[in-house]
Amino acid sequence: MANVSAAQFKELGDTVAILSGNLDQMFLVIMGCFIFFMQTGFAFLEAGSVRAKNTTNILIKNFLDVFIGAVAYWLVGYAFAFGAESNGFIGHKYFALADLPADKYSHWFFHFVFAATAATIVSGAMAERTEFKAYLLYSVILTGFVYPTVTHWAWDENGWLYAGLEYTIDNKTMTVTYQDFAGSGVVHVVGGAVALVGAAVVGPRIGKFVNGVPVLISGHTVPKAALGGFILFFGFLAFNGGSQAAISNAGDADTVALAIVNTVLGGAAGALTAMIIKRLGFAEKYWSLLFTINGGLTGMVALCAGCNAVHPYAAFAIGIIAGMAYVAWSTVILRVRIDDPLDAVAVHLGGGIWGVLSVPIFNKESGIFYARDEHSFRLFGWNLLGVIVIMAWSFTLAFILFITLRVAKQLRVSEEIELKGLDIPKHGEPAYPLASYGHGWGSGSPSAQRKRSFPFNRNPSTQLNHDPVQNGHSLHNLAPVQNGHPLHNLAPVQNGQPQVNHVAIQGDQSLLNLATVQNGQPQLNNSPVQNGHINPSLDVDTAF
Repeated sequence: MANVSAAQFKELGDTVAILSGNLDQMFLVIMGCFIFFMQTGFAFLEAGSVRAKNTTNILIKNFLDVFIGAVAYWLVGYAFAFGAESNGFIGHKYFALADLPADKYSHWFFHFVFAATAATIVSGAMAERTEFKAYLLYSVILTGFVYPTVTHWAWDENGWLYAGLEYTIDNKTMTVTYQDFAGSGVVHVVGGAVALVGAAVVGPRIGKFVNGVPVLISGHTVPKAALGGFILFFGFLAFNGGSQAAISNAGDADTVALAIVNTVLGGAAGALTAMIIKRLGFAEKYWSLLFTINGGLTGMVALCAGCNAVHPYAAFAIGIIAGMAYVAWSTVILRVRIDDPLDAVAVHLGGGIWGVLSVPIFNKESGIFYARDEHSFRLFGWNLLGVIVIMAWSFTLAFILFITLRVAKQLRVSEEIELKGLDIPKHGEPAYPLASYGHGWGSGSPSAQRKRSFPFNRNPSTQLNHDPVQNGHSLHNLAPVQNGHPLHNLAPVQNGQPQVNHVAIQGDQSLLNLATVQNGQPQLNNSPVQNGHINPSLDVDTAF
């Protein structure tokens, strides 16, 4: 093999360094894109958990979490969080990304999607009764100032929580630092604390508490909520795994893989625990899908802090306790008459607090569960201090903001709008417009004017009104109609006997039998469908 000159060796080293840097940036961008997709999960989960009349309102808030968050984090948020010039409290460089090195753009993007997540937590807890202008204001303040400041404390090298404290024991200098790998405290406690204050100050939805007793207000579509849960579970793998922020160094891939494995196990334990508690009758004795979803999310939230630093069995234990914490927080929130339609406070604040405290307990290198020494307890104390300060910061700023909006009467919509729904008066776009429903075979359609109109042959002067849906419910109104007016409702009756049998069931199959009945015997079967097949004897002029 030919000798490699010093210049060639240097060039090779430079190339490897460039490739490593590019690989790390690509890793951040790809993981950031997966985390960005979590906004879709939040959108589905929140849309499914609110009533149909408020669907458009909650969806536009999920879109604006991204758009407002991007602008706020670009202008000031990133500078406050990671400014090159900073002190222990806050950064103050890179406003509007001015002078930001090119290799930091991936870092900005990754942390922007974290900021958007914090804002989304709040919108769910205050859903169905909050003024839209109030949402716009708190979204800007949260993503532009409240969250970035906490980020600086915990994740910037100059932040006071990150720097920690030094102490000497047995002539050896030890450092106590804040442990929160992916944001149980930084993201979820901040979002959950602001959500708690917001939900408390804005007050419960009309009808949520009757004589102090909570009343279930169901969301309008469980499948959408379930789809949102699945997407969030997927996104959490990148949320936690991507927080390694690099993939080219020795051990990076191992850490990413451990974080993802622990996230899965923590989520599984939280989901199963919450489901079992519900089934045992702690609340209502059901195998609850929504309870299971929220338990899984709480488990993953709790693993954000220590997914890189605990053994898989410890992650499962953390998830079990997280599931219990979710049930406890959800119950307490209702007991104090705070209305949180998404259970966002229980999931994010409850799960986040436990997650921050769990790391110094189960850390495989320095945790109390293993070391049982003074240093491990000091680490626990520092994390406890950190989560208390984060809550105090978030509670204080949120209270000032929401109380100001409430005093100015800009926080909550009017009673009339709340009862009728926010979609039409606030956005002019109902999520499920009545005009878009129906099969088109009503009396006003061109086909209905034909002598032989599908699917039934009948006298054109007497037609059936098949429009079955209003406000998402079937009316089952089969009244005959003439000149656009119902003649009477359901079958005509003579001598106490119905003259028209509208639906006959035979062998578990609907024959849609509109046969007239005389002396108890059908005289004519006009149904085009029998046993799942079109009756070829009918002469219809319109195809399916």
